[in-house]
Amino acid sequence: MELKLAVLIDGDNIPSAYIKEMMEEIAKYGNPTIKRIYGDWTKPHLSKWKKLLLENAITPIQQYGYTTGKNATDSAMIIDAMDILYSEKVNGFCLVSSDSDFTRLATRLREAGMKVFGIGEKKTPNPFIVACDKFIYIEILKNQEETIDSEDVKNTTESKNKYDKITPKVIKLIASTISDLADDNGWAPLRDVGSLLQKKQPNFDSRNYGFQKLSLLLKSVPKYEVEQRENSKGNFKIIYVKNIKKPRRGRRIKK
Repeated sequence: MELKLAVLIDGDNIPSAYIKEMMEEIAKYGNPTIKRIYGDWTKPHLSKWKKLLLENAITPIQQYGYTTGKNATDSAMIIDAMDILYSEKVNGFCLVSSDSDFTRLATRLREAGMKVFGIGEKKTPNPFIVACDKFIYIEILKNQEETIDSEDVKNTTESKNKYDKITPKVIKLIASTISDLADDNGWAPLRDVGSLLQKKQPNFDSRNYGFQKLSLLLKSVPKYEVEQRENSKGNFKIIYVKNIKKPRRGRRIKK
């Protein structure tokens, strides 16, 4: 069943330049039936949003900053989110902000059985990121054309440059996830690996490392083996992955 999503955007906290790519990304996860953006529209810094709102059918919500130093936009978003939750018109939310003030909101929505997606800049504090089911950095949406989308990635110079970004911590996370799901022969379905990685680390995304797909990322690292198999009916292929174990060194016999 396709998710019906409420998309709530913190206009004070997200650059307008990302709106096109952001809406295309949201459409991958569900149907954005409610789209609202919050801010004080009397302020000059939000003027760039106005034309884009019409093009993307996003409803602007006016929120005056009544008190200096207090973010009234956050409060308006939180109140609206709870109203939408109780209206039962959606079964998922997309919270677009880099502000940690929405951490408790994301947690509360998930407690109510909602699927929660977060979108924000890489400066987003970790508590908000881990409070979401999935968190997407908007910077990678602008750079998608630069990602590797070739099956032959192992021997390219570009692939090796991307590999430098994949830290030992990430390699260990992927390896442990494969082990968690592996059968007796060490193989695990790639789809299940991707899902578990998302649960362990909501901001995990192969595009963060320059790869459009998780399978391409794994093929670029010489610690994993990737294999395609036909399903029992032979009408589609399933991708499996496996950790490559180092051969044990034999003991030297002292003479």
